[in-house]
Amino acid sequence: MKKGSIKNTRVNTEVQRELSNIIRNLKDPRVAPWTSVVAARVAPDLKTCNAYISVLGDKKAQEDTIQGLKSAEGYIRRELAGTLNMRNTPQIQFILDQSIEYGVNMSKKIDEVTKNIVVEGDADAE
Repeated sequence: MKKGSIKNTRVNTEVQRELSNIIRNLKDPRVAPWTSVVAARVAPDLKTCNAYISVLGDKKAQEDTIQGLKSAEGYIRRELAGTLNMRNTPQIQFILDQSIEYGVNMSKKIDEVTKNIVVEGDADAE
C-alpha cells in the first residue's frame, strides 16, 4: 500500500475515529477528559501508527495523559483489533500535538494587536 494512496487515507481515518472512541471510554484517571486524537498516521505495512493527541489543560495534565495512554497501549490495541478488520493491528506511538493550543494562543495575540490598532485608529479619527 502506497503512503499517499486512497486506501492509506481511509485506514488513517478509520484508525483515528476508532482511537477517539476507545480513548473517550478509557477509565484511567490520568487521561484528561478533554483528550482528542488530532491525526493518526498508519505506516503502509500496517505495523506502526503515530497517533497525534491533543490535551486541553496544563503541562502536567498533558504529561499524565500521555503516560496513561502509553500504559494502556495493550488494551487500546486489543480494542482496535476488535473493531477494525485489518491484517495487522499497528503498534501505536502516542505523540503530544500542541497545534490547537498554539492556534488558540496565536488567535489571542492577534486579537490583542487588532484591538490596539482599532483603539488607536478611533482616537486619530476624532
